[in-house]
Amino acid sequence: MTDLAPSSSYLATTADAYGAVASLYADLVQDSLTALPLDRSFLAVFAELVTAAGGGPVAELGCGPGYLTAHLRDLGLDMFGVDLSPTMVDLARETYHDLRFEVGSMQALDLPSGELAGIVSWYSVIHTPPGELPPYFAEFQRLLAPGGHLLLAFFESEGGPVTAFDHKVTTAYRWPVDGLADMASEAGFTEVGRMLREPCEGERFRRGHLLMRRVYGEGNEK
Repeated sequence: MTDLAPSSSYLATTADAYGAVASLYADLVQDSLTALPLDRSFLAVFAELVTAAGGGPVAELGCGPGYLTAHLRDLGLDMFGVDLSPTMVDLARETYHDLRFEVGSMQALDLPSGELAGIVSWYSVIHTPPGELPPYFAEFQRLLAPGGHLLLAFFESEGGPVTAFDHKVTTAYRWPVDGLADMASEAGFTEVGRMLREPCEGERFRRGHLLMRRVYGEGNEK
């Protein structure tokens, strides 16, 4: 994969912001799944569905220091990670020598169409301005093989509209779960399931999780 530089101001801002706190962030999230059984269960469902569909390469887009990429590898998936921040990618490579990590933007990846069996976007589109988000779903749809699965985690707006908030790294957005589901549907995905959970200790907002499948094209229906 060719390393891709951020192509617009918010991408550069996000990459720089995470690069500046990379080591601190890595320490904070390294064992975060241990206390999140609902999150782990949804990740396990994703892994089971990808495996049952025949498996294949799975990308974590916005992988940060790589802890979730490694977790999904341990669940049996053929994983690699992509992140905007070169510093984050360096940390991931140092920590998980047996996994592949690349610098790139999830809005335009240098991968063939239909290359992936699965995509995980785990709190990685939260910094994308709302008007910029639809092309991301179009790129996810392009990258996934027909029937491939997409798992999205985000901060949920609890009945309100899309709302910006003061994320500790850089400005982020809370989304209504139906709004993201509708955007995915318009891009060619069908919803498999969703999970909303209330904030745990130390968290401010409800968390949303969407599991979606790329619709088979004409002549490829299942």
